[in-house]
Amino acid sequence: MAHDRIVKLDGPLNFRDVGGYQNKAGQAVKWNKIYRSDSLSSLSNEDKEHLADLHVTIDCDLRSQYEKQSSPDKAWPNVHYVDLPVYSENPEDRPNGHKMFRLLHHIPDLSNNFIGRIYQQTLLSEHSRKMFARIFTELLELPEGDALVYHCSAGKDRTGMVSALILMALDVDDDTIARDYLLTNKLYDFAVSRQLPSNDEIAQMVAKMNVTKGEGTAIRGITETIRGGWGDFATFFKKELGFTDADLSQLKEMYLE
Repeated sequence: MAHDRIVKLDGPLNFRDVGGYQNKAGQAVKWNKIYRSDSLSSLSNEDKEHLADLHVTIDCDLRSQYEKQSSPDKAWPNVHYVDLPVYSENPEDRPNGHKMFRLLHHIPDLSNNFIGRIYQQTLLSEHSRKMFARIFTELLELPEGDALVYHCSAGKDRTGMVSALILMALDVDDDTIARDYLLTNKLYDFAVSRQLPSNDEIAQMVAKMNVTKGEGTAIRGITETIRGGWGDFATFFKKELGFTDADLSQLKEMYLE
């Protein structure tokens, strides 16, 4: 199968492969296994056939109930739909942001990083962590030869948080995670013309991205909060998401090469 960062579809503008990123050990995330996207409510019949050909059998919808009712996902052959609203719709659900939690976990102060703070608060929400855990469960249970997609409406914020967690689990460095996050902005620049960039053009754009200021620092609301609060992803994965060392090893075996 081809290794294309962007999967060109008639409907979605931001459907792309998470594969190919190198981790700190020199391993690469496998292609054609994990996809991220914007809304899947505008799939054409040809799009549905394409996703079936890619063996995408799990569709994790991160959107709210209102978004889903307004623009429901269109199903394709052999896909299983998973309802995973990342943001809690219960007004009584609050992030674990109280002083004692912050003292014990050394959560970084992101008061000057508005978007990063939203991501941090989401990470500290028990509801959101349950949704994140279910995505990892889907990944761990995914049959060999199949692929999974997760998405929100624009494929940026909620999808970006999930991507950061998955790439952290696979030991990809923070700068690469931030560049994958920023790539959404670049792709929407091409949306009107539908002249999507090639893999080489994407690589050149990514290499030039500044991840030290502006939105480039936002996704650190996930990466720095986990590192500051729990020391490393493995500890967070076990203590907060309920998995084991064996689960993390299995995840790496399944999605790294």
